[in-house]
Amino acid sequence: MSVRRRAAVAALGLSLLVLLVGGCTARERAPDTAGVRAAVDRRAAEVLAAELADVPLGAWSYRVTEVRRDGDDRATARAELSYRIAGYDNGAVTGERALRLARRDGRWYVTSDRPAKGAAQQLWEQGDIDVVRGKRSLVLGVGQDAARLRSVAAAADRAVPAVSDAWPERWAGRVVVVVVVPGSLTAMGALLGEPAAGYRGIAAVTTGRVGGGPDAPADRVVVNPEAYAVLGEFGQRFVLAHETTHVATRAHTSAATPLWLSEGFADWVAYRGTGRSAEQAAPELRDAVRAGATPAALPTDGDFSFAADAAGLARAYEGGWLACELIADRWGEAKLRAFYRAAGARGWEAASADVLATTPEAFTDQWRGYLGERLG
Repeated sequence: MSVRRRAAVAALGLSLLVLLVGGCTARERAPDTAGVRAAVDRRAAEVLAAELADVPLGAWSYRVTEVRRDGDDRATARAELSYRIAGYDNGAVTGERALRLARRDGRWYVTSDRPAKGAAQQLWEQGDIDVVRGKRSLVLGVGQDAARLRSVAAAADRAVPAVSDAWPERWAGRVVVVVVVPGSLTAMGALLGEPAAGYRGIAAVTTGRVGGGPDAPADRVVVNPEAYAVLGEFGQRFVLAHETTHVATRAHTSAATPLWLSEGFADWVAYRGTGRSAEQAAPELRDAVRAGATPAALPTDGDFSFAADAAGLARAYEGGWLACELIADRWGEAKLRAFYRAAGARGWEAASADVLATTPEAFTDQWRGYLGERLG
């Protein structure tokens, strides 16, 4: 499930661009540039020393985009926070921040650093971060016991090489799993900047921006500890392999990629090599086919809405998986990967002709017949 959303101070590469705005002149309304820069730099050092000392940060910077004077000794700034975790992030994680500043004895201080209106929280705002380093993963948790974090790291470590085998393209080769406070859907929603209720029962989601190449903003796999905890070992491994696939394929996923392909491909990678039969992996679609209700068309993007009924959502994922199974079975795995890349670049209709030498209509007919073969 993809939702479309993250050591000396001298080594942090701190940068600051201050744009002075307002109806009056900079001298009349804006704090002095040097004073704001010093205050924001001190804020960055304080965060690292007090809150994130255990996180292996490789870069951290604020880019102030707006400063408003609130009085002689008070100001408000809007800034973009940008940071990277060394060894894991090709691109940066970014977030909009609202900073409040006060001047005491001629010196400016940051007194408040919060998400800007409409922006998501950062993990460290929810409590002290515990860090577990896997062989191929980094797990950051709040309010989690060490054993649970080690278990998540072990599952992520198994997922990364499985995904690399199925998708032998350039990607980070590692995945950062962010674990929120146990039992708190509100905390998960705050990290994603969306209502938490929509993620009830969802074991994990991946943040990140589709497209943008290999240096696009970094992905994070955000685990819902409630839903993840009730899964068995296979289910936990499956979820992390699915989400890790989204991380690996992010550079080739775009708005042109239909969800049946992006979600189906992630399921295809997660099921690959497990020996699970179609009947086991697609029980809702199996029941529909056997009841004479074979879908007339491939799942639409709307069918993947978290607000959909559970059975309908399951059928959408199962249908996408079997569409990818069909391509791998009839055309081969290399063609499936090529089709995924082409669909992200030109849309799946063009990819059908260019890669599979077929049409969307003919492919849909083959898919419907394939459902009958595998599930009937």
